[in-house]
Amino acid sequence: MNNQELEQQEYNITVYTENQIGLLSRIAIIFTRRKINIDSLNTSPSEIESIHRFNIVIRESEEVVRKLCRQIEKQVEVLKVYYNSNEDVIWQELALYKVSTDVIAEKVSVERLLRENGARAVVIRKDYTVFETTGHREETDNLINILQPYGLIEFVRSARVAIIKNSQGFNTKLREFERLEPGEEVIENEYLNKGAKVFTM
Repeated sequence: MNNQELEQQEYNITVYTENQIGLLSRIAIIFTRRKINIDSLNTSPSEIESIHRFNIVIRESEEVVRKLCRQIEKQVEVLKVYYNSNEDVIWQELALYKVSTDVIAEKVSVERLLRENGARAVVIRKDYTVFETTGHREETDNLINILQPYGLIEFVRSARVAIIKNSQGFNTKLREFERLEPGEEVIENEYLNKGAKVFTM
């Protein structure tokens, strides 16, 4: 076991699944039993009809992440599991900020700071204004710090959405599975997948 495997960092786990009731709960139990905290969890439709995509973010060693992925793939409805470091994905989070409309109207500096942070108004009412921004965690956190002195009323941030940089999409992989003769396996490794770590079905 080398130092790289022991070093903890953020990993993005991508899970392609059939859309079945109860699967999310069973996947969450896998993490709970190992006392691993999920930093972010997003589920959404994938590029293929009837197949869903989970994006799970945890901070762990690569060895632990690899074992988790193998355990997740044992679930009957799971088609494929990938894990990648932050360097191997393009990711964003969306954040909403509610502030007093009176404060925004009176404080020109706040408007300038919002523009500098790529925020835009999505709702403007007499009593409050809601701004939206997207970015990495440090970017959305920075805007919290900027707005706090002006009376930030409410803040919410979405889970992370991520796309694997070198992935050709699951459509290609699904067609490859369909071409297999009974009993054959798709053999994949980090070299064939240009850096993404994946597992055989």
